[in-house]
Amino acid sequence: MENLYLYFCFVFFIFLTIKLLTRRKRNSPPSPLSLPFIGHFHLLKIPLYKSLATLSSKYGPILYLKLGSMRVLVVSSPSAVEECFSTNDMIFANRPPTMAGDILMYDGRSYVWAPHGPLWRNLRRVTVVEMLSSTSVQKFSSIREDEVGHLVRHLFEASAGGGKVDLKYLFGLLTTKVMLRVVGEAAAASDKEEEKMVFHEFKSLFFPSSVMNMCDFFPVLKWIGFQGIEKGLKEMHRRRDEYLQKLVNGIRLNTTLAIPNPSFIQKLLSFQEQDPQFFSDQVIKGTAQMMFVAGTETTSATLEWAMSLLLNHPKALEKVRAEIDSHVGYNHPLNDSDLANLPYLRCVVNETLRLYPPGPFLMPHYSSEDCTVGGYEVPKGTLLIVNVWAIHNDPSIWDEPTKFKPERFEGISKEGSKFLPFGLGRRACPGATMGLRLVLLALGAAIQCFHWENVGSDTVDMTPGTGQAALSKDIPLEVLCSPRPDLTKLLSQF
Repeated sequence: MENLYLYFCFVFFIFLTIKLLTRRKRNSPPSPLSLPFIGHFHLLKIPLYKSLATLSSKYGPILYLKLGSMRVLVVSSPSAVEECFSTNDMIFANRPPTMAGDILMYDGRSYVWAPHGPLWRNLRRVTVVEMLSSTSVQKFSSIREDEVGHLVRHLFEASAGGGKVDLKYLFGLLTTKVMLRVVGEAAAASDKEEEKMVFHEFKSLFFPSSVMNMCDFFPVLKWIGFQGIEKGLKEMHRRRDEYLQKLVNGIRLNTTLAIPNPSFIQKLLSFQEQDPQFFSDQVIKGTAQMMFVAGTETTSATLEWAMSLLLNHPKALEKVRAEIDSHVGYNHPLNDSDLANLPYLRCVVNETLRLYPPGPFLMPHYSSEDCTVGGYEVPKGTLLIVNVWAIHNDPSIWDEPTKFKPERFEGISKEGSKFLPFGLGRRACPGATMGLRLVLLALGAAIQCFHWENVGSDTVDMTPGTGQAALSKDIPLEVLCSPRPDLTKLLSQF
């Protein structure tokens, strides 16, 4: 018996040796030294986007990492991004399997998280063509103008009481109310306390959290209930689903036959009547959830960063104001149709998005088959991370990348893979136009109507926060505002 055991060990040893000697060495991207079990986790620090940028500067813009059981490709150059989302766009069109995706995303019945295939293509057609096309976005201009008017009224009232305002809260309230009306036709709250309650409930449910957690990299942690992550996600899903189902049911009961400008949920309910099997309540709730999560905190954070940058660069602020005064004047508030005549305002917003992209990484992608990137072999089942922050701050790509220079965008309509605040390829953010319109309108109206100055020190603290999905300021922006004398009569009309 002992001889038989030794014989099998010998045969296994010979087989393993032959396998190792004949195995083709994979041409993998550069990679640091990894540790058993944890891989490269020991090299990561907070904030993650800076930590990965540091590793990429040492090992190259195409970097391979092993994070627990997950293979990860980190790209931080325009050429690598272009290759991932052009040549290999189909291969990287999927999302990775994650605990949050499984629990929160209605079994993939959401355009953002659906696996690439027929379901995703149908959801894309509905989301991009039917709901977020330029024509549809234009139809919601009255909602944006109405809610920006409420923002101006808040600021005008605050200016009479000393002028100190919390712009983080007001911008968050603005984006929440716009999204509630666009998606669910919610009536605008008229009472400030009611507004505050609506905002805080919405924020607790939909302001984004990370789409990946430690259980995704170490699946064994799921079975021991690590840090209660799975339990917390299930409770979050229960609360979100209850909120969304109540919203859908309320709109279903109150929907009339003829609606000139229906909300997203009203449109989806009309589609449900034509095809109830595809347009289930799960699809409707998944779409609404996507809009709420993706379209609120990212937009409000961009507004806060933009105003902070302008306060720290008064010459740019005055240039924006002069452009608005020249093209809009003092007799009517800035509206959606004015935005095309304000190119420098758009440059300011683009430069804000370059310095402080709403997401320092693109949403994660996942390879469906083997491919090559930059001449390196990337195996099937690899997580793709695009470090947008690193590309936007690369001195080999941008002149003086750490400086606020809106003029760099003058005369440029598109920056391609150098400028990625909304992603690239078939899974780029479909709500980019809607988000940009709101940022431009709100920022422009605030500059048109008020003088602004920082509270306390001469400059605004620009330290980013940590641990958030969106790149937000660490210290909320509190400022002093006062009505511009030439706009007092106009302001009294709000």
